[in-house]
Amino acid sequence: MKNNKISGAEAVIRCLLAEGVDIVYGYPGGAIMPVYDELYKFQDQLHHVLVRHEQGATHAAQGYARATGKVGVAIATSGPGATNLVTGIADAQIDSTPMVCITGQVGKHLLGSDAFQETDIIGISTPVTKWNYQVTEAHEIPEIIAKAFFIARSGRPGPVLIDITKNAQFDELDFSYEKCTSIRSYTPRPTLNLEKVKEAADLINNAKKPYIVFGQGIILGQAEEQLKALVEKSGIPAAWTILGLSALPTDHPLNVGMLGMHGNYGPNVLTNECDVLIALGMRFDDRVTGNLATYAKQAKVIHFEIDPAEIDKNVKTTVAVLADVKESLTALLPLIESKTHDSWHNEFKEKYKIELEAVINEELAPTNNRGISMGETIEMINKHSNGDAIMVSDVGQHQMFTCRYSKFNTSKSNITSGGLGTMGFALPAAIGAKMGMPDREVVAIIGDGGFQMTIQELGTIFQTKVPVKIVVLNNEFLGMVRQWQQLFFDKRYASTEMINPNFIAIAEGYYIKSKKVTKREELDDAVAEMMASKDSYFLEVMVEKENNVFPMIPTGASVSDIRLS
Repeated sequence: MKNNKISGAEAVIRCLLAEGVDIVYGYPGGAIMPVYDELYKFQDQLHHVLVRHEQGATHAAQGYARATGKVGVAIATSGPGATNLVTGIADAQIDSTPMVCITGQVGKHLLGSDAFQETDIIGISTPVTKWNYQVTEAHEIPEIIAKAFFIARSGRPGPVLIDITKNAQFDELDFSYEKCTSIRSYTPRPTLNLEKVKEAADLINNAKKPYIVFGQGIILGQAEEQLKALVEKSGIPAAWTILGLSALPTDHPLNVGMLGMHGNYGPNVLTNECDVLIALGMRFDDRVTGNLATYAKQAKVIHFEIDPAEIDKNVKTTVAVLADVKESLTALLPLIESKTHDSWHNEFKEKYKIELEAVINEELAPTNNRGISMGETIEMINKHSNGDAIMVSDVGQHQMFTCRYSKFNTSKSNITSGGLGTMGFALPAAIGAKMGMPDREVVAIIGDGGFQMTIQELGTIFQTKVPVKIVVLNNEFLGMVRQWQQLFFDKRYASTEMINPNFIAIAEGYYIKSKKVTKREELDDAVAEMMASKDSYFLEVMVEKENNVFPMIPTGASVSDIRLS
């Protein structure tokens, strides 16, 4: 009689293949070794990428997920392997990134005994996962993995962690796999209330100064075409959060720019002058709203959102449309009247002229014998990418300059750590993005501080030969903290000046072609050479040490109090 039994470890691999997974990022260890043994046997079907630190596995999985729209997968062992995943899991949770993490665990009989490399990763990860589960029996594996992928990708996406004891990996089960399509009491896609859509349409059609603010929900909901159709039909100016960036092409005439602490002048100031504020797939984060007591108090607020927890959490709504944003915008579009709102648009144009004069011109074409600026470096990359590259930024001043000045033609092109602000994100995330989208150019923009947090992932690039382009904007400071110290702490630069190593020598130690730019006249040719390279490339640009990002809304201030200097 034929035996259909397989080990739990083999079941893990077969479940991943059934879910269409083609790449996993991870680091082996004792408690996950049975799964790695099966990975070895299935290596022609499932590509495993050996990172140099488990945190790198989660960020690479995030980059892959953000660039492709698929679920990213990371694997680690128990104890320190599992705890090293937590930062990336927390990052994925707050940025709504679909990810499944699989960790090994000590045998069931050892749970709670403080065995070698035993850590309660379920307890640790509960606050930062959409769902987690500890598997202690082999027969549970197919059902739990199916649930994990369904939960991670459905509704508002997020990270899921599955902890599998070693006995469950070794024991056998009768294997069969069925994808999960529903879970009792879990409603990831609320039922659209068409009356709410009509209320929203009436407010929009009667508005004199309507204003759209859109976030990553547009990208996650694959509603880019509906957004474009809405702004074009309604004539409403639209601004974006940093995670919403690239959902609408940056050169679209109705795209008025970036919201938030370092966003554009007009989009922030005019938030407090619109009469109807239409929020699409965004959560009114504090970096966008500034002081909530003074945020858009004159406006009627319409919130299109899939997660009921976000409705009225920060900003009180007039009309809440709780549904999948693609479905709700599709229902809204036929009800919207065609308009232009020319005089309202002119207000944005006037504010842009002020910002252009006070900030942008000097940043993109520095005068007064200034050193190289971060903004002009981004502008040079635009010149050679034609707006077609995926830009993966780390966290800090360079992140704000990247988001402010990058040009994008297509969606899923801006990948950065938004809500958690994780330094070290960009290098491994760029690896995942490039592996997920091999036909697109991927450029990582990193500060000298963040680069050293995950610098070991140069080893992953060297081993895999993934052709990512790495740009370190080196100002020899933890630049964003230094800016705050300059503006608000009387220039007491406490622990922010960086004494850096020879980055070129380190990159060349990993056999990555490298170049260092110290003069403005070298920048164009260096960026051209980098973008033309078929292999990975490391470019270090020595930028001004004390260049600041403006505009800026000080913490606790109103969006109307945005500073230009």
